[in-house]
Amino acid sequence: MEMMPQYDLSRLPENTALKQQTLPTQQLNLSASVVLSIFFITGGFCLSIGIILLLSAKSTKKIEINYTKTCANCAQLRENSSNFDKACNCSLPFYLPEKMEGDVYMYYKLYGFYQNLYQYILSRSNSQLDTTNCDPFQVSHNDTPIIPCGAIANSIFNDTITLSYNLNSSTQIEVPMLKSGLTWWTDKYVKFRNPRSSNFTSTFAGSSKPLHWAKPIYELDLDDPGNNGFLNEDFIVWMRTAAFPTFKKLYRRLKRVHAFAEGLPAGNYSLSISYNFPVTMFQGEKSIVLSTLTWIGGGGLFLGLTYTVTGALTLLASFAILTIHLMLKRSKLNFL
Repeated sequence: MEMMPQYDLSRLPENTALKQQTLPTQQLNLSASVVLSIFFITGGFCLSIGIILLLSAKSTKKIEINYTKTCANCAQLRENSSNFDKACNCSLPFYLPEKMEGDVYMYYKLYGFYQNLYQYILSRSNSQLDTTNCDPFQVSHNDTPIIPCGAIANSIFNDTITLSYNLNSSTQIEVPMLKSGLTWWTDKYVKFRNPRSSNFTSTFAGSSKPLHWAKPIYELDLDDPGNNGFLNEDFIVWMRTAAFPTFKKLYRRLKRVHAFAEGLPAGNYSLSISYNFPVTMFQGEKSIVLSTLTWIGGGGLFLGLTYTVTGALTLLASFAILTIHLMLKRSKLNFL
């Protein structure tokens, strides 16, 4: 007589609807009217959002001042010199045709600078005190460690820009600008840290500043200890690399006081620029951008155009599906 196989009953799944796969099922069976309604609602929603985003982007006010050619003499003098501690100053007047109301932001914009090169991105140290991944800017010519190290830190944008407003032909006042509130919160308070010692000079003794820097890391902002060292916001902004060769980075924010409480008034202005950052060696250009922001950010049209095109195509597809449905329904009725 054949023996019955023995089973370990303790290993059997519990007798529940879930484990015995006896849960009730539901098959989604949408009618043509429901599908068409979903398509029309989605298309209308995307188209509406796209139009709102485009109108919002159009409401921003922006002016860009390219100073590459204006400061050409400075560029030639600066870039042909091996002394990076010396800068050349140039002035650039411009006219603001209409008032910029509200918060105004100043950006520097670079053309043709590839921060997205793989080797360039790798040449950095997130801790900034560890020089492991900083080739070829790891040590100086006298074999002392470079702090901060790496190609990204070495190539920091270091032009100094001052904006002035001409009240009249004889009176010129400097526009007050804030150098704080420029970075991501996580960068400022999580990613970048200063040494615990308050005496930066002794902490960084025996190190060298990057080759293209005019002053060491602990002298970036002696007036504000919270904006000095590795927590300097200009430094942090530069260290977040851009994805495209043409990009802009936040440089300053308007301090809305006195004559600028409501924003930048229309009129004559001038930019005083201390030229340090070289661009002619890679056929690049530099600009200053003054811009207002909206609830969606800057005046970029990409997001609005994406929603608008998506909504329009969805509505076209909806009308096409509706036409096909009506034609099939009519042919079915004629057949009957």
